[in-house]
Amino acid sequence: MGPFLFSGVLTGRDPETHRMAKTLDEQCANVFTHVRALLAAAGGSTDDIAKMTFWLAHYRDRDALNREWVAMFPDAASRPARQAMAAQLDGGSLVQCDLVAVLD
Repeated sequence: MGPFLFSGVLTGRDPETHRMAKTLDEQCANVFTHVRALLAAAGGSTDDIAKMTFWLAHYRDRDALNREWVAMFPDAASRPARQAMAAQLDGGSLVQCDLVAVLD
C-alpha cells in the first residue's frame, strides 16, 4: 500500500521443503531467510524494515532470535523497532513474525 509493505505471518518452515523445522535455532534462521526473500521480492532490502513483531512459544528463550537479529542488523543504531510476545503457536511453530517496511 503506497510505499508501505505489511507482511503476513512468516514462520520457521524450511523455504525448500516447506516442512516446519524442529528447533528454535532452525526456525529463527528460516524466519530471517523468509524476511530477506520477501524484501527482495518487493524490491527492497532489510534496511527498509521499520518494525518487526515476533511471537515466541517460549518467550524467555530468545538466544536464537537474538543471534539472527544481530546478524541481520549488526549496527545497533540503525535497527528497526522490535517487539517480542509470548504466544501459543500450533503446528510445531516455535516462532513467527510479521513486519512493516517503507520502500523507496
